[in-house]
Amino acid sequence: MNNRKYTVIGGDLRNVKLAELLAEDGNNVNIYGFNSAGFELKIKESKDLALAIDESDVVIGPLPCSNDNETLNAPFHSEKIHINEIFKTMNKNQLFIAGRISEKIEHLAEIYNVYSVDILKREEMAVLNAIPTAEGAIQIAMEEMPITLHGSNALILGYGRIGKILAKSLSALGTNVFVEARKHSDLAWIKSYGYKPVHLNNIENYLEQMDVIFNTVPSIILDANKLKKIRKDCLVIDLASKPGGIDFDSAKSLGVRVIWALSLPGKVAPVTAANYIKETIYNIVDELGV
Repeated sequence: MNNRKYTVIGGDLRNVKLAELLAEDGNNVNIYGFNSAGFELKIKESKDLALAIDESDVVIGPLPCSNDNETLNAPFHSEKIHINEIFKTMNKNQLFIAGRISEKIEHLAEIYNVYSVDILKREEMAVLNAIPTAEGAIQIAMEEMPITLHGSNALILGYGRIGKILAKSLSALGTNVFVEARKHSDLAWIKSYGYKPVHLNNIENYLEQMDVIFNTVPSIILDANKLKKIRKDCLVIDLASKPGGIDFDSAKSLGVRVIWALSLPGKVAPVTAANYIKETIYNIVDELGV
């Protein structure tokens, strides 16, 4: 997998570590979009965008790619990096990889004849990414709750990748785990693992019992009516991407404590997350024959 030319543009600590890991494997790595990182970079940053992209095989953006569909998500850079400038600079033989690429950005890539891959749509990446997300959520709960997770009641909304790993981890800590799902097949699996299954239509009957609630579903589940049933001492942690799964305005007015924990892998385990990203990129490059 070595001796390829990669360019890493923007992103958080995951992309900083990713660039280092790619270089350690013997690849030629350029970086751009980190001029205000506030720490020493092991790889010398390119002077400009065109120089960074020049002759690269793969251009790697951040996770998520953008917060506004126009500029790259580059928290360590002092200036805006416009996505159309990246695509304009790339040639048809180069591959663009980033996370959570919106339809608008995909359309822009097509206009500039750039082949793009959303790394978060890769199953192996989504599964592995759920591990640090679940650990980060548990870390937040431990820091914010006045009681132990052991013996407490925890409700997980959604039984996808994050929900599965989170339920397993919480159960190992001695938590009474309740898991919400819509599908009867998922409810059967939840029951088979020893968790308490909760159908979406019945969650209002369980909310008042909970000490902590973890949401993993990116659509509103906890609306104003459901939030009224949650105790004031219950902690709600939203792990879902925008728009989240909680009516935040109603939660605030009702005094429900909510923490919207976005991009946890980059915050709690950037090195591990970077390794997962690297492995997935190598899979993509291998499959596409780049």
